[in-house]
Amino acid sequence: MILFPAIDLYEGKAVRLLRGDYDRMTVYSENPPEIAADFQAAGATHIHLVDLEGARSGETPNLETVKRIIASTDLFAEVGGGIRSMEVIDRYLSAGVRRVILGTAAVTDPEFLNAAVSAYGDAIAVGVDIKDGAVAIKGWTESSGRDAFEFCKAMQDMGVSTLICTDISKDGAMQGTNRELYKALSERFSVKIIASGGVSSMEDVEHLRAMNLYGAIIGKAYYTGAIDLKTAIERAK
Repeated sequence: MILFPAIDLYEGKAVRLLRGDYDRMTVYSENPPEIAADFQAAGATHIHLVDLEGARSGETPNLETVKRIIASTDLFAEVGGGIRSMEVIDRYLSAGVRRVILGTAAVTDPEFLNAAVSAYGDAIAVGVDIKDGAVAIKGWTESSGRDAFEFCKAMQDMGVSTLICTDISKDGAMQGTNRELYKALSERFSVKIIASGGVSSMEDVEHLRAMNLYGAIIGKAYYTGAIDLKTAIERAK
């Protein structure tokens, strides 16, 4: 299993939100490329980036910071946050990003999703943000009304190769991850599943690894010191 340490970007800084709430933001660093270098030094091979401003605007306000991270490390970078046009996908891939994550647009604009998957294949992932069994959209503020498992099946049938599944209730809460959810997802689907939200202990890492998941994202647990990244990467292998 691949561990994806995460950096959420806001105004060029590394921050974390609690359950996606912009009013509950903690700034962890003014220098995200430095954090990315620390990830690589700990043995990370991949990094998960989210442009929190882009999630609101649909633009790429933190693109220069993303470029600096890519230029200063050898990490496989995936990026999400408000990606809803082919132009923005092109911008990120041209900057050296290896995979872009479509969220709300994957739910609300199937034609765009289909065009993106047709054009870029494995470089397109879909973020499935789950709240009360349904897919949430628009920065987790609305429910799409679509059953999460039915949506994942539709994504697999469309040819999406990677799904990043987040249990919103667990995100940033440091209360453990939703093991039952990821077990069900791993058993039901053949696509690459990345677990996100609440991975906050070595025990979480080991349980997810045992499910043969493709990956797991570590966010707040790294910044608070709850998980030693180097040890976690070794345990995930």
